[in-house]
Amino acid sequence: METEDNHRRGVGIIGAVSVVLFLLVAIGVQVFVLGNTGSTQVTLIIVTAFATIVAMASGYSWHEIQNAILYGCNMAMLPMMILMMVGLLIASWTAAGTIPALIYFGIKLLNPDYFLFSAALICSIGSLSTGSSWTTAATFGVGFMGIGLGLGIPPEYTAGAVISGSIFGDKMSPLSDSTNLASAVAQAELFDHIKSMIYTTVPAILIALVIYLVMGLMFDSSAIVNDTKVQSILDGISGTFSLNPITLLPPVLVVVLIMRKMSGLAVMIIASLVGMALATGLQGYTLDQMLVFMNFGFESSVGIPEVDKILSGGGLQNMMWTVSLGFIALSMGGVMEKTGMLEVILTKIRHLVHSTGGLVVTHVFSSFAVNLLSASQFMALIIPARMLVPVYRAQKLLPQVCSRVSEDSATATSPLVPWGLGGVYYTSVLGVATLDYLPYTFFGLIVPAVTIVFALTNTCMFREGDIESKRTYSSVPAE
Repeated sequence: METEDNHRRGVGIIGAVSVVLFLLVAIGVQVFVLGNTGSTQVTLIIVTAFATIVAMASGYSWHEIQNAILYGCNMAMLPMMILMMVGLLIASWTAAGTIPALIYFGIKLLNPDYFLFSAALICSIGSLSTGSSWTTAATFGVGFMGIGLGLGIPPEYTAGAVISGSIFGDKMSPLSDSTNLASAVAQAELFDHIKSMIYTTVPAILIALVIYLVMGLMFDSSAIVNDTKVQSILDGISGTFSLNPITLLPPVLVVVLIMRKMSGLAVMIIASLVGMALATGLQGYTLDQMLVFMNFGFESSVGIPEVDKILSGGGLQNMMWTVSLGFIALSMGGVMEKTGMLEVILTKIRHLVHSTGGLVVTHVFSSFAVNLLSASQFMALIIPARMLVPVYRAQKLLPQVCSRVSEDSATATSPLVPWGLGGVYYTSVLGVATLDYLPYTFFGLIVPAVTIVFALTNTCMFREGDIESKRTYSSVPAE
């Protein structure tokens, strides 16, 4: 008897492309025609329903599609739980005086001329040390957003600088999950992978830092910093919170715990509880108040609009819009991956690649496309590399070239997708829409361009025998 698999035709290229086009048209209509940026979840549900119809018409059963949806939800589970804990962390750190202290001392110490440069550089160091761009954005990044507001810097500029620094460290740190995943998928040794990334990543962050420095110098400090307003912000913070140096303990604790390779979820929970303890012990809030703050968000009532705007936010419930978007987007991605839609498109593309430049350009755009379609940086790291590894091997390119291109495209562009995990996370934590900060996230825009230029000019495209490598494709069976 023939099995169900024998009857299945599989999703063909026409079906797969139709889903991609439907997604692009649906999002385009929502954003540019209807002017609606708040109903992305519903749009993605409609797209998922269309993908389901295409998959069932191609022979997949509802049970298989439901399992694909649950597969996507499972991928979203840990990141979304971390995001929920970030809501608790922001509220507890605000009540503890941690975020107010970071803002207070940052405004006093940082010159607006060098603020964007400093934000990108400090977030680079923080993310490199911890291996976590998300943690850096939720701690240092939130503080910089408040400082920038106090200094009169447009929030989208600050968010771009914070995200640029954060993803630089996430790409380069051996503690980062994306760094380890990219090297594993391409069968590259971890430190070969990191060394290879230096050639594209360091020039990109240096260019970005120069741009942020020039942007800061273009500001008229005397015009954007009103001494009276800034002083009122400082007075409001110092008059409401005890700025004891011990309030700076939580971010130090976060860095220490992550460097000791503790789970990000555990770090967020511990940091939130430490913030709660400081808020009750130093700032005088009751346990009942802290439970409300951590659930619904901290509400500043200083009476100074600038201070209240800076300090109000966080809370578990305020993260749920983002959490719902994450689950729905990853469900759509799960359907597209498990029914082979992404794979059939990339397989067709792979057969068109005949040169090194064409290979890397294909890899970069494929990774960005998977970020768009699956909403998952991890799928964007895995699927294109998995499809293109045989082509890298055929062209005698070392594994670390493939892994480098994966990170230069998938990791760097993840924050630029409005419905992707990176985009929804940074928007939720920093309070700036993805499309608003996108033009100023220079590192994320420059890295893919650098890697394409290198490929087209055959620069640093390492082949077997060019440099010493701890691992080559020789031990990997050909596909």
